[in-house]
Parts: sequence; C-alpha cells; structure tokens
Amino acid sequence: MDARYFPYKPQMTDAGLNAAEPVTAIDEFSDARDGHIAAERALTLYIDKKEIVTLMTLGTRPELLVLGWLRNQRMVREITQIKAIQVDWETDSVAVTTFDGIDGLDKKMGRKTVTTGCGQGTVFGGIMDEIDKIRLPSVGLRQSGIYALLKNLNEHNEIYKRAGAVHGCALCRNAELMLFIEDVGRHNAVDAIAGHMWLNEISGDDKIFYTTGRLTSEMVIKVAQMGIPILLSRSGVTQMGLDIARQVGVILIARAKGNHFLVYHGAEWIDFDAIPQGHGIRRTTGLVEHAKS
Repeated sequence: MDARYFPYKPQMTDAGLNAAEPVTAIDEFSDARDGHIAAERALTLYIDKKEIVTLMTLGTRPELLVLGWLRNQRMVREITQIKAIQVDWETDSVAVTTFDGIDGLDKKMGRKTVTTGCGQGTVFGGIMDEIDKIRLPSVGLRQSGIYALLKNLNEHNEIYKRAGAVHGCALCRNAELMLFIEDVGRHNAVDAIAGHMWLNEISGDDKIFYTTGRLTSEMVIKVAQMGIPILLSRSGVTQMGLDIARQVGVILIARAKGNHFLVYHGAEWIDFDAIPQGHGIRRTTGLVEHAKS
C-alpha cells in the first residue's frame, strides 16, 4: 500500500534514549573495567486501552517495533486500521488506537502462542511484583572454580558444535555439571532445568546457573525464582538484567570464556585465587593489590 494512504505517520525518534549504558565490571585480573551494556527496557503495548503484551526492547524505534509486532502477530491486517501510535517512556507504555477496533481481539489473545525465540518478553509485568520478595543467599565463589566449570562446560555444547543455532543452559554445583540442556531458545532450556529442579526437589542455594545466551531481565528473573545465587554466561548483560541482579542478590558473571570473564555484580564474593600470570598483581589477605613497578 502507498505510504501516503497511511492515516497516521509515527515520528521515528528515540526520545533521547540511550541504547547502551555505561557500566563498570571486574575482570579476571580483579581490575575495574569501564564498558557499556545494552539498555533493555520493558514496553507495555495497549490496543484501544486493552493491555496486550510487554515487549523487551532497546527502545530506539518503538513505533516500528509495534507496527511489526502487530503485523507479524496478525493482530492488524491493514495499516489503514491504525489511527495513532503513542509512546510514553515515563510509563514505559505504547498505546495503539484503531479506527474501528479489532475484530476477535480477545479470541486472538486467548490463542496466542508463546514462541521459542528470545525477543517476546510476555511474562515481565506480573512477575516483577514477586521479584520484590526474593532475597538470595550470599555465597562465595573461587576464580579457579569458574575456570574449572568453564572447561567442563566447553565439552557439553554438543548440538551447537554440530549444528549451531541453539542455546545451552546448565545447572552446576561448583565445577560439576548436574544437568545440561540445549534448545532452540535459551528460555526453553532454562525452563526445562527449572522443571527438573521442581520435580526432583532440588534446592538452588548452592548452585550455579550457566547459559550461552544474554543475561536479560527475564533470564535473571527466572534464575532468581529458582533460588540460584550465581548466574554465568559467555554472552553479555543488559541494563535491566543488571538492575534486577543487584536487587535480588544474583552474582552476575558474563563474557566468560577461556580465562576471561567480567563480574557485573557480586565481585566482593569472589576469591580471585587464579589471576592469570603476567599482570603484576599480588594477593594479600582479603585484598588484591597492584604490585609496585
């Protein structure tokens, strides 16, 4: 359809939002490193004042995101049905107004399928209220234990090594892999491990959770609900994931591969007992000090 017939032309601006936020992490040398992490945001979609879904997004092009979601979910068949799209970052919401409503909207929502992909943050809204009640135990972790675990994990990404296009998650105790699951979506893998823990009455207090995927808000929330205090990933972190980790007490370690890792939260609980050589750092009781040149 010719664009000039679109009754509402949204202004494609980012409203001054930053897609990346500055952050300081602690690396494998126990040094502070400045960097940036993705600024994940929750954006709740309303259609004609009816709450539909909460999407997790960087927020740089929310109008386009909403238009594409409506089309791909077959909520709206013709773009001429849409009267207005209004984004309000003060309330983290976007309101879509149609001219004549959407036929069968309730039925469409009732038959909505939760996909195996990584981008549909449909569980965010209701769960956040429960997160306020979660407080995880304070646990210690050795750097040498992180390295031993990463070595063992590297041997278990079987499907990824053969075919790619999958995520892996693992439930671990120290360097031991208790359960490793691969699936097309990281949330499928983490849910399967949660089911295993529930079925077998396994406590998460002394466990480490590993994922190949990003440490988004949903991933941190799920691990916190499982009662696991340590979350380890070979991928990166989002701002909202970090905020929730700080809130509930999850030790958050990302970019973990080989001898490298970055601790975004909980570095004070890690014993840096295996600092790579050649960095000019010496251990003291309870501290890590730079050796004088």
